Amino acid sequence: MVQVVLPNDANPLGFILGGTVMHLIDIAGAIACHRHTRTLLVTAAVDGLEFLHPIKVGDLIILKSRVTCVFTTSLEVRVDVYSEETLTGRRQQTSRAFLTFVGIDRDGQRVKIPPLVTETEEERRECEAAHARRTERLQRKATPA
Repeated sequence: MVQVVLPNDANPLGFILGGTVMHLIDIAGAIACHRHTRTLLVTAAVDGLEFLHPIKVGDLIILKSRVTCVFTTSLEVRVDVYSEETLTGRRQQTSRAFLTFVGIDRDGQRVKIPPLVTETEEERRECEAAHARRTERLQRKATPA
């Protein structure tokens, strides 16, 4: 996804709002997951969201998403966010997040997700890391606050 950052997306300093970036990350992640599952999905978790650099009004925000791992009824997607200066073409990574989506039917019941074919060693490592993030998230959920 590519979008220009407009003044209505920005804070008084002229940088895109973090909430706007999170909204776009959720959309980009959902699109990748919908294309893999061809089913209804809900966002279940966001892991590792970091804001590394601000994005100025007038710059482009570029979001690249890809499914990293599939579990039984859920899947993880990685979304990388970049800014691009419109006049110079200079790009830098500004954010990254891992989101978990759950597949559901029209009644809100979980549905099984089609498997992900990992073809490269990097894809397999990314899926192993997703399993570790999932285990940690489930442990946090099980631990009383």
